[in-house]
Amino acid sequence: MHISPGVVEGNKMILSYATSAVAFALAAKLSRDTVRNDGGTKALVWRSIATTVQVLLFFQVLPHYVVGPSEVHFIFGAALYVVFGAGPAAIGLAAGLLLQGVLFQPADLPQYFINVTTLILPLVLVSWLAKRIVPHHTAYVNMSYWQLLALSFAYQGGVILVVAFWCLYGKGFGANNVNAILWFALNYLVVIVFEPVVSLVALALAKKFDYVTKTHPLFYNRLHHEVA
Repeated sequence: MHISPGVVEGNKMILSYATSAVAFALAAKLSRDTVRNDGGTKALVWRSIATTVQVLLFFQVLPHYVVGPSEVHFIFGAALYVVFGAGPAAIGLAAGLLLQGVLFQPADLPQYFINVTTLILPLVLVSWLAKRIVPHHTAYVNMSYWQLLALSFAYQGGVILVVAFWCLYGKGFGANNVNAILWFALNYLVVIVFEPVVSLVALALAKKFDYVTKTHPLFYNRLHHEVA
């Protein structure tokens, strides 16, 4: 999902500053919701540290490769949401992306505002969708594979759509550019296959070690509890 240097250039970069401002505003709202309704500032800090570390590991440890105008990364945004909540997941995505650029890939920093938009906007979609497909009386540890697949499709499909937008915005609708976008999208579908499995494993571990995950502020309250 890293847009390659040169895809969006010059004055066109101005749009990325606006879209990232929207993304940061949405992340701030989701974080405020965590502070107000799900454990307070302590919970937000614990979870944000955890998600930042994991996002950095997703970028640097898991396989990743360039495909056309972008890169395929195994960034499990829906899984982060399910375990840690939307606000901490948004902070972790933004902070992990920034640290990855500063520490390992300085060439990616000029595209930071493009890439952070690409990561956060699909997470907002996941948060919205989860409220509609997971009943209030169902704790997240009891989610079905199909619910997790829907959340994964929403996140990774959202990433594909936002990447496609940036590529079309930067390079137009020429046949070569469109073909490159389609090839990227086909490659990215593999992440949709893996993420529900990762989520199932995470939820199984949360259920097994519920004596910790039920009470520790590190974990999203919805893991084990219904919505009042």
